[in-house]
Amino acid sequence: MKMRSVVESRERLRGLYEVEREMIRTLTTWIYRVGEPEQKYMLCQHVWESAQHAKFLRIRGEELGNFGRGMSARGILQHLFEAGVQLAGADEAIGLYYGVLKPMLKEAYASYLKKTEPLADWPTRQLLESFLEDAERQEAEWVERFGEVRVGGQTKEIQQWLKDQGGLFGILEMSPETLPEWGNLLPGSYRHPRQCNRGDYPICASAFGDDPGENTVIGEWIEDPATDARIIRIMIYIWLLNEMDAVDYLATIFYDTPGMPEDFHYDAARHLWDESRHSQFGFRQLPRMGFDLGQIEQQVELYEILVQMNPAERYAMMTMQFEAGSFGIKATVMERVRELNDFEADTLLAFDRNDEQNHVRYGHRWIQPLLEEFGHKGDVEAFLKQTNEKFNGIHAEVSAQLSHTLEAAQRLTANDVRERILAPTAN
Repeated sequence: MKMRSVVESRERLRGLYEVEREMIRTLTTWIYRVGEPEQKYMLCQHVWESAQHAKFLRIRGEELGNFGRGMSARGILQHLFEAGVQLAGADEAIGLYYGVLKPMLKEAYASYLKKTEPLADWPTRQLLESFLEDAERQEAEWVERFGEVRVGGQTKEIQQWLKDQGGLFGILEMSPETLPEWGNLLPGSYRHPRQCNRGDYPICASAFGDDPGENTVIGEWIEDPATDARIIRIMIYIWLLNEMDAVDYLATIFYDTPGMPEDFHYDAARHLWDESRHSQFGFRQLPRMGFDLGQIEQQVELYEILVQMNPAERYAMMTMQFEAGSFGIKATVMERVRELNDFEADTLLAFDRNDEQNHVRYGHRWIQPLLEEFGHKGDVEAFLKQTNEKFNGIHAEVSAQLSHTLEAAQRLTANDVRERILAPTAN
């Protein structure tokens, strides 16, 4: 074969591409199952980086021949990564991803670099050297923030089996039937939990409402020109903190849409990382401004509603309803916060607004393909109307079942925010 070296390189790159795609599909299932916000944020960042790796591997693969678009991973990889979804708990799953799969992916990248001709394959070398740097940084980030990753139990068995087979490259041509019992799980058998995990943080149905003695974000106050801009600034940080709900329910989309093109998952991974950053705005700024996160209840009702809807409905509600509907009030917030000459707040809100505009564009791009994927008939407008009605029906049931974690005297309310901000000693 005259082009043998190119074909072999393309096939190895395709294997790496498939591993990154499976990382995205399955690692996201742990975002709403871990409780520590910092872990959620880091998982979102690393999923986004895997999405970038997959996209650039695909582009490079196409330069080497017919690499293909939207290709799903081969069965052996799907079954292997399915074991990561099905593990009993987050500690074991973190051990698998950060103690076994990511290190082996790093070894596979290094192995490719050792075998390729550095000048002839220079474009690939540049990519993989960058990906190796990402892998090393991801390992260091996780250990620095959360401590050493422990590999034990079933994860230890998976690690040993992979080592015996020669790592990730060693299993690519194997049949799924050759996996031990722990890996013999059919993709699609997993179901998302009905409740997301928020760890030790207090929760409620919703942070938004019209009762300042009950809720923390009051739309009427935000739109009232007489409201002190400092109150609005705190409310928008609480709003941003509560985009954790968006992080949790958007993370469910990936596993449920294996038939969607890679470009959809690329956009969704960026969307996920954006929502994570927005939540971090509130998570980091509120304590700096003297507010105790242990007294601020985080809303969870949107996750509990949307997880009962199919992925097309979930995605439509998020992009075409929640985000598209927020532009007006967020524009008011931006105008009012500028009164405070707070450069950091201005910058955070400007990037939040820019990100949200992109997310609505994603919605317009992907709603129709999602409708086709999930067999919805009729036009988009009719679908959105039906989806809203379905959402409202589930909302009434979920809202009635959720209650406050904290007693009234313990939790922060809008009245508390106003009293603290307007106190004589407040900044």
